[in-house]
Amino acid sequence: MSDIIETRPITVPQREAQPKLVRVPSFGVGEKPTIAISIATAIVCLALWWLVAKLGLVSHLFLPRPDEVLTQIGVVYRDGYAGASLSEHVLASLFRIVVAAAIAIGVGIPVGLLMGLNRWAKGILDTSIEFYWPLPPLSYLPLMIIWLGIGETSKITLLVLAMFAPICLSAQAGVRSLPLERVNAARSLGANRLQLFFNVVLPSALPEILTGIRIALGIGWGTLVAAELIASTRGIGFMIMSASQFLATDVVFVGIGIIAVCAFAFSTAVRILEAVLVPWKGKL
Repeated sequence: MSDIIETRPITVPQREAQPKLVRVPSFGVGEKPTIAISIATAIVCLALWWLVAKLGLVSHLFLPRPDEVLTQIGVVYRDGYAGASLSEHVLASLFRIVVAAAIAIGVGIPVGLLMGLNRWAKGILDTSIEFYWPLPPLSYLPLMIIWLGIGETSKITLLVLAMFAPICLSAQAGVRSLPLERVNAARSLGANRLQLFFNVVLPSALPEILTGIRIALGIGWGTLVAAELIASTRGIGFMIMSASQFLATDVVFVGIGIIAVCAFAFSTAVRILEAVLVPWKGKL
């Protein structure tokens, strides 16, 4: 009798398949920081400026070297300019910008929200805002002088008018971009009008409002030079215009640099405020 050998299939344990993680590609600039690119760009621009001035491609009277501008900052800081110290010029301009921005924000946001919520308010106010908004501030600067005189009131009013429209229109756009589903969901949960406004409408419009404030501050700094043309004896804009009359180009560059630094600081402050108040912006 022959031996019968029973063979069994050998089973090899199979490893469980691991799920593959798929990374969703970003859209636009993505989440990677761009500060290194910005710094490199600034260095290249400064190098080109120095090279053009050093080679004499532009007359030294019109384009001083960057190191000469830095030297002039120390001179203006030490000796002042046009009968006032550098700190007095800077504080005068900051006072006008801050007061005008506070008025424009305090009035523009409620008016914009009202225009977004009420058709009568939009119908009444939209025409006048859209009429003067495209006008350059210099076009109605003579009216400010005629109506309000040459004091601080006319300067601040000019800045308020320049900053009011973008803040108001951004607040209106924020309300009109509110998804109707959020409103209906809040109503179905029993929210009243006040709760609907503070818990749904205002948070949804806040990103647009902060963007409008950033734009308005940029416009305000751009209008500052025009505002300080009105019989001013203090201010960065006055310093720039006074230096330009004597072809003191290095002082003009000093004033431009100060305005750029101040405007960048204001914009950075609004960006920080955005990160605190609307951390969900761009993530939904």
